[in-house]
Amino acid sequence: MKKMKVEIWSDVMCPFCYIGKRRFEKAMDEFGQKDEIEVEWKSFQLNPYMKTDPSININQYLAEVKGITVDHARQLNDYVTSMAAEAGLKYDFDKAIVANSFNAHRLGHLAKKHGLGDAMEEALFRAYFTEGKNTDDKQVLADIGESIGLDRNEIMQTLESDNFADDVKHDIAEAQHLGIQGVPFFVVNNKYGISGAQEVPVFSRTLEKAFNEWQEDNNSGLTIIEGESCTPDGDCG
Repeated sequence: MKKMKVEIWSDVMCPFCYIGKRRFEKAMDEFGQKDEIEVEWKSFQLNPYMKTDPSININQYLAEVKGITVDHARQLNDYVTSMAAEAGLKYDFDKAIVANSFNAHRLGHLAKKHGLGDAMEEALFRAYFTEGKNTDDKQVLADIGESIGLDRNEIMQTLESDNFADDVKHDIAEAQHLGIQGVPFFVVNNKYGISGAQEVPVFSRTLEKAFNEWQEDNNSGLTIIEGESCTPDGDCG
């Protein structure tokens, strides 16, 4: 059965991406034609040059990058933590490990190949923001992949090679082509772009409008709805 497509660009280390996922899911649960929508997760790197460093947490990293105190960085992240709590999520930035997300994105593409893209995004977000796991460590990634049903041998073969590297780069290039400058970014029916972790009604209205037009096979240019997101320069807000 042909389905209307929703593409979501995100990064594992983006706090608003996990929040946006929850709000989008709530809108989907309330949407009558949920079964007629296909969701595809796309790769985006907020900081492709970030060096994985398990010795520091995100509060410390943010303090170093912005030239502020760790306490100030923690206060900034407390705002996001409270927002996450409202979405039913528990963030622990004191445990979150500084980790380059490229390998996690490659694992995401492997999961997508097996129809487990959404489950992988959920597991990676939880590992990063809640469990304080190193999402660039191959054994940790193998554990995460195995937990959602992937074969550990295939995971390790992927991580020990450059498999899916081109897929990650293609997603990033596609984002640049679309003018996406921050994540999360939702493209609904290749027509409406929702930037940031918008409130549930925004997702609901956009899904309803796009679906009605999709049924009528009506296509036009991309309309962007702005909201809170993370940008490659390190700003989240």
